[in-house]
Amino acid sequence: MSSKNIMKAGIHGSTGRVGHLLIENLKNDDLVKPYMLHAIEEFNFPIPQESIVTESYEQLFENSDVVIDFTIAFATETLLEAALEHPTPLVIGTTGLSAHQQNLLDEASKLMPILYSTNMSLGVAVLNKLVSMASSALADFDIEIVEQHHRYKKDAPSGTAMTLGENAANARGLDLEKVRVSGRNGLIGERSKEEIAIMSLRGGDIVGRHTVGFYNDGEFLELNHTATSRDTFAKGAIRAAKWIVNQDNGLYSINDCLGL
Repeated sequence: MSSKNIMKAGIHGSTGRVGHLLIENLKNDDLVKPYMLHAIEEFNFPIPQESIVTESYEQLFENSDVVIDFTIAFATETLLEAALEHPTPLVIGTTGLSAHQQNLLDEASKLMPILYSTNMSLGVAVLNKLVSMASSALADFDIEIVEQHHRYKKDAPSGTAMTLGENAANARGLDLEKVRVSGRNGLIGERSKEEIAIMSLRGGDIVGRHTVGFYNDGEFLELNHTATSRDTFAKGAIRAAKWIVNQDNGLYSINDCLGL
């Protein structure tokens, strides 16, 4: 830990929308400061005078107590490869990771503590718990998941929707990849009992909305979470950063951080 008990945070993806919010929140934080800003693009907003901008991963890791990453999958892959040479606690909120990138995440977590979550929101963490409970208790109900995001989101379905689907499937002893439906068109026949649909909508400036529906004859239950500001993701990541620096090497989720 840095001197005077001030944690030096490195931000990977610091010129992005969540990166901007991280910097703004950390400027007023008493425990963590945005010390190292990794950037390959120009900033279109003011940054703190004490912050250091770098394109070097070595400099990023050597001068950070924790690194927070909100980027895209290939950038996170590059970050993890660099982290293997410079183990440092990581908080990663990037979605759409490939199987190779997930394996790289697992390997890196053997050398450093990593908190990885497809959504840093407290509300979504609770929603995942509720989905597991409902999926198990409502075993005869059909499960349909709908996620909505802004027009700029690059991956689909969202990582959050996939995590919700995994929790629903696991609660019933199912493999999501074997039962997932991502689209319906034409004369496809009746819905199978085990299938779990995950549908994606894109448009406007929707921050994020996820609905998990449990449907049966005569009744249905829908669990919904709506994010009205990306600030909730930034605040969740900062909370995770403060927690992960005190953990042993390993891969953690936001649920571990929140004690859920």
